Parts: sequence; C-alpha cells; structure tokens
Amino acid sequence: MALRICLVTPFSWSQPHPVNENVAGIAAALRARGHHVTVLAPSNRALELKAGRRALERGQDADFIAVGPAIHVTRRSTLGIPVGVRANLTLALARGRFDVVHGFEPGLPSLSYLALRDTRSLTVAGFLSTERIAYPPARSRRERLLGRTDALLATDEEIAAAAKERFPGDYRLLPEGVDTDLFRPGKKRRLIAAEWRSTERAVARSLIRVLRELDGWELLLLRTKPLAGRPSVPRDLRDRVRVRTVRDPETRARLLAEAAVFVPAPGGLGRLRLEAEACGAATADPPALAEQPQLAAAAVARLAEDATIREELQARARKHAEKQSFAAVAAQLGGIYRELCKRRRPSRKGSADPLAGREWILCDLHMHTSSSPDCSVEVGDLLDHAEEIGLGAIAVTDHNVFAGAREAAKRASSRKLIVIPGEEVKTGGQGEVIGLFLEKAIPRGLSFAETIEAIHEQGGLVYMPHPFDRLHSVPDSATLRRHLAEIDAFEAYNARLIFETFNDEALRFARKYNLTMGAGSDAHVLQGVGTGCVRMRSFEGPEEFLISLRGAEIVRRPRSLVYLQSLKWAAQVKERAR
Repeated sequence: MALRICLVTPFSWSQPHPVNENVAGIAAALRARGHHVTVLAPSNRALELKAGRRALERGQDADFIAVGPAIHVTRRSTLGIPVGVRANLTLALARGRFDVVHGFEPGLPSLSYLALRDTRSLTVAGFLSTERIAYPPARSRRERLLGRTDALLATDEEIAAAAKERFPGDYRLLPEGVDTDLFRPGKKRRLIAAEWRSTERAVARSLIRVLRELDGWELLLLRTKPLAGRPSVPRDLRDRVRVRTVRDPETRARLLAEAAVFVPAPGGLGRLRLEAEACGAATADPPALAEQPQLAAAAVARLAEDATIREELQARARKHAEKQSFAAVAAQLGGIYRELCKRRRPSRKGSADPLAGREWILCDLHMHTSSSPDCSVEVGDLLDHAEEIGLGAIAVTDHNVFAGAREAAKRASSRKLIVIPGEEVKTGGQGEVIGLFLEKAIPRGLSFAETIEAIHEQGGLVYMPHPFDRLHSVPDSATLRRHLAEIDAFEAYNARLIFETFNDEALRFARKYNLTMGAGSDAHVLQGVGTGCVRMRSFEGPEEFLISLRGAEIVRRPRSLVYLQSLKWAAQVKERAR
C-alpha cells in the first residue's frame, strides 16, 4: 500500500546538518519502496524558496517544499516561527493530503513541533538527540502535543530515556540509517580517523602521543562543526597528523573509506560512527573512554599491531552497518506507518443509507436523573420535558447506577420518545465510559479495558463521553488509541464543558480516526436537556442506532453554563434541606 508521507525537519535545508541527512536518506528509501514522500523544511536558498512558493500556490506535489526562510534553532531558542512561514506550513499540510506526518526533533520551537501540533494526519515524532527536547516549556502544551502524536521514535536507549522525561510514552528504537552505497569500504591504508571535539581534547592528545610508537600510521582528526578549533600537534608529527572539516557526506565517505581504524569522541555524533562502520573501519571505543581518555591510545595500538583482529572487526562493522541502512530503516518505518493507518476507520461517504426512509429525529446521548447523586431530575419530569422540546430520543446515563435508566426505558414504552438505557461508569483511573443499550449495571472501578468488555458482553455500545475534559479524570490519549477499535461512538460535543477547546480536541481526534461521532447535553437539570444532541434517522435497537449515527449531524443549542450550573447547585441545596 503506497502512502502519502510528509517528513518535516526544523533545520535549514540549504545547510549541511545530520538531521537533514537522515531525512534525505529516509525519504529516498521510502520513495524506492513506492511511497510518495514530501519533505518540508526552511531554506535560505532563493531558488528553493521560489520553487516552494510556486508549489504551494499551484497545489503541486513536490519532493521538497521550502516553506520559508531558515531561523537559527537551538534548544534555548525563544524566537517564534514567523506568521508567513506558519501559513505556508498549514497550506502545505492541508493540500498535501498526507496519510502520515513525521516530525523530526519536535522538542524544539520549530516547524516540526508546529506540524505535529496542527496537522489532521496521523503523526510520528522522532527524537535523535538528548539536547533537543527542551520545548515546549509548559506541561499543558507538551500534553497537547503528546495527545496528537500517534508514535514516538528514538535512535537509541539514552535518547529515549531523556525524551521520556518530557514526553512520556512508549518509544520504539529506530537507527538513524546510513547510505551503504555512498559509505562503503575502499582500499585501506594505515590511517586512524578520529572524531575531533574541542570539549574532548584529551582523547586527541592520547592518540597523538601513541602515534610516535606506530611506524607508518597517520592520524586524521575529523571536525563535524565549523570553527571547532584544532589540537596542538608536535612539530615532528605534523606530516602524519591532519585536521579536516567534514560537514558534507561525500567528503566523509571519501576519507572514511581509507581509514583502517575509527575512534569516536565521547558524546560524539552517532551518525559519524555509523558511517565509519559502513566504510569498514574497526572501531576503537573502549568502555569508560570519557573518564580515561588514554584507553583510546591503548585500543588503537592493539588494532594497529594485530592485523587479524583489525580485519575481523572491520568485517563485523560493515555487517552491522548494513543492518542499519536507510533501506532497512525505511522498511521498519513503512511498517510503523501502515500500522498507524489501520487505526483510522474507512470513510463511509457516498455509501447507501439503509435508513433513508426513516424520519429525522433529535437525540440527546448524555443526561442524568435523580438516580445520580449530583442530579435531582425525576424520571417522569425528564421524559415529559424531552418530548416538550422536540427530542425524539434520549440516552439516560446516570453515574455508576442503572436504576434511573431502567425506569426511564420502562415508562417510555408507551411513548413515542425512544429511551436508550445506559450508564456512565467510573473506571479505575482512566476516566469514565458510557455504556448504551445496557440490560444491567456495570460495576465501577474496573479497568478501562474491563469496562469496555463488560459493556460489550451485554450487547451494549461503548460511548466515550467528554474525552478531553482535562478538568476531570479522563483517559490519556495512549489509552484511547489502544482501544479505538472497541469504541463504538465518540462524544465530539458536550454542551456542559467549560472550555470549548476540550470539544475542539475531541472533534479533531474523532475526525482524525474517522470515528462515529455523537453529542450530548450532559444535563443535570431540565433546562440543560437538548443543549447538545444529534440529528439522525429514527432507529430500533443498537445496530440501527449505529448505522443512523454514522450519518448524523451534531446540533449545538448551548445555554449559559453559569445559569445551568447555578440551577444544579440550587437543586442540590434544596435536596439537602429536605
């Protein structure tokens, strides 16, 4: 199955960067597997910006779209993304009709963060460094991002552990990937390649000292950042020690192909090490190298003196790198993307409506009676009022009790009004779940999964009420995603929520996964009944109800929450005074 995939990087495409190399390699490998891949990134190249504007204006597909000029991004950045760049990003995401949006390093104030936050597509967040996870600072904003992220990826255990502190969740480990065609073994010579970092000078000094004992060997210090300084080299070794800045992959591939031994810097680039392995260099990386840098010299001396061990490690390194090629990474990513797409239910637009001849009715799917401890509305009064305001069906969903729903269904048998017996059940730590078309009470305190199972055992339907009302206990997004296939209907509008953003988040979630949407007033007083409902075809039984609900229209008839809440409190005070 070919997918439309969007890869978003926060770093300027016009400048060399390890993340961009990772994105470019993955994009090429995914295209080779038949997927349509678009890369979104900033750029400072005039031609790329012009081509990006043209693609956005004409709605054209493109392998790469520059959405705006680059802004220097670090973990300490506080400068926001310009409005024009945000607008271009929104336009690109909307017109791209992507199945999956994969943001790299979303823990920075950048395009990746905005893309994952704002897209309507399935989302993947990829973390490649422990130093790029500081944003956003507010916990509520991190929770919102997590709620909209379908999969979390990291390139190793250390990065996953660091990211989990700020973005809790289940992380899958995925290697960075390497181009094994570009990075391949060449004719080896007596060359030691070492990663140079100005903060780890002790390792370089130890290698320079041991070079005197290794006749015929040379040392090549590789700088991956500009202006990173250079070590002090004794005069008698200057013809055997070189320092090179290697920001582009072609230069690194040419130099590493000749290296017999590679020494990574403590805390250095994992990509450089992987590229050295792909080039068949034996890696000298003894444990505790950061604490005892002289160990690097001992390891290098051993490999230089023993050609058998050196050649064995070279072959092993190449074999290890081949398993982490961009092709292998793309195969794993493709599996993850397809797995996520299975969460989204198929669209039923254009399908025939088997209930087309039925009359249209208004149905309020969430309300309470005096059986709930926080409601004083009698069943008879509720039924009379529902009919008076023109409702054709209601669902009675008292808190953790079923008596009110049972009584309402029995007393409505002689009325035209349809009553769906239900219960709003408090789970053990994961919010509330409503069961519709129940026959008996569901005990409170069960796990989320057990509550759903108990509802389905009765032939009932699972209806998720106010799933993003963060002022109350609600299931976390990961729990919702795990049980998407078992949720029969999703409350996209609850008339009683204080903040409309909670309803917006529910609507966004339901649309993202093509869930069947419902609405309810969550009324605790008569005046609130019908303030949230759906316009749907008349139905008989749970099967027809679901069919009708799939083509329903949400109806919002809000009233002042202050007014409704004051009526509820007044009724509770009156009840206590009796």
